[in-house]
Amino acid sequence: MSNDFARVAEASSRELGARIRLLRVLHIDLWLVVPLLMLSVGGLFVLYSASGQSDVMLNAQMRNIVVAMVVLLITAQFRVETLRGVSPYIFALATLLLVAVAFFGVGAKGAQRWLSLGFIRFQPSEVMKVAMPLALAWWLSKKALPPDLRSLAVAFALVAVPSGLILQQPDLGTSLLVATSGLAAIYMAGIQWRYIFSMMALALVSIWPAWVFVLKDYQKQRVLTLFNPESDRLGAGWNIIQSKTAIGSGGWEGLGWTQGSQAQLDFLPEGHTDFIIAVLAEEFGFRGVLLLFLIYAVILGRGLLITWRAQSSFARMLGGALVATFFFGLVVNLGMVSGLLPVVGVPLPMVSYGGTAMVSMMIAFGMLMAISTERPVTRTMR
Repeated sequence: MSNDFARVAEASSRELGARIRLLRVLHIDLWLVVPLLMLSVGGLFVLYSASGQSDVMLNAQMRNIVVAMVVLLITAQFRVETLRGVSPYIFALATLLLVAVAFFGVGAKGAQRWLSLGFIRFQPSEVMKVAMPLALAWWLSKKALPPDLRSLAVAFALVAVPSGLILQQPDLGTSLLVATSGLAAIYMAGIQWRYIFSMMALALVSIWPAWVFVLKDYQKQRVLTLFNPESDRLGAGWNIIQSKTAIGSGGWEGLGWTQGSQAQLDFLPEGHTDFIIAVLAEEFGFRGVLLLFLIYAVILGRGLLITWRAQSSFARMLGGALVATFFFGLVVNLGMVSGLLPVVGVPLPMVSYGGTAMVSMMIAFGMLMAISTERPVTRTMR
């Protein structure tokens, strides 16, 4: 009997080892894929309720998830050196697409952010979320680290141009996230503290010119509303007030799936995109939000571990910038819906409705999986 048990255990061990080897050959990191699937599938339930039980929107999001997962697996097959080689071309293409938006873009809700190819409409700024860290990691990894002032000047120019193009669409939220992804890559390059303090001082000095010459009137109103949303309850303060009401009414257990009054009675604007976590909080309660946070924590932790173990400076800067982009997108969305940050139109990663955002995010995680399965570089002794 003990021999039979030993044979079964040995066979199970061989089968498990074969599966692990297959996953490694396919560059699949289960610590990323599983929580990403959990977020995407769980988001479908919240989206169905937030959209007023819309089968059309639900089916569209299911297609988005399938396409995004396929793109994830394809991206993961690329070698890190291949990603490095194509980085400047992807960045150039993404920048050209942003320029095209300014001339041929499709407008909606007062913003011109999309390009339409007839059979598909997409948002080039989402592509830049991936192209920016690629370009910065490529540029900085070519230079001596930590980067000198000349290398930093070029790096900041690479950040400023696309961010400015996106800001003019106007899309303040995505512009900030794109800039953050570039700055994260610069930070990962080991920038000296004197440059960091100089940038902080420059940012402080730039607040007033940005307020006067850059921000649109409605963006200024959103910032002012943050401090006193009750001053315009039926106007600029409506979104924050209704969001906080939805979050508070959910309590610990929630009101039940499709039972939230704020979403079902259409009090909560953009419940399927920017404010979808308010719907989740109202219907699934604080325990549902905690579960969501736990899944995000697993993804972020795995991303940081992959970055820590990266085999090259390019991979380390790229991984760190991609994780930072994901993290700041999450923080900005949570800050918006809770009234801690101005409403700048940033969706909840992997949960909010949207095709281009989900695909670009899956490309980012595909690149992280490529980094995680990169083999150490071995040198042959001569």
